[in-house]
Amino acid sequence: MPETKTETVTFRIDPALKDEFAEIAEAEAKPVGELLRELVRERVKQQRRRAFEAEARRQSLKIAAAAQDPNSDEAAVLREMEAHFADVMREWK
Repeated sequence: MPETKTETVTFRIDPALKDEFAEIAEAEAKPVGELLRELVRERVKQQRRRAFEAEARRQSLKIAAAAQDPNSDEAAVLREMEAHFADVMREWK
């Protein structure tokens, strides 16, 4: 598999903070650069998760609003799900 091309990011940081971060990297037996890459990947992952959750919530609210119309497909699906859930609960008793 070919190596992924990388880019360099340069930023300023307080020397005391840099020293503390270097100590963390040393304690974890990782290069500072690798620890920074992990932090960046985790932050990007968090942002993607937040965006996904926001979109899921938006769609859920839209569906819930549509389900208020008893003649809508969404309302019919909810009725089917409620009936199925009631059947399952009866079987468990």
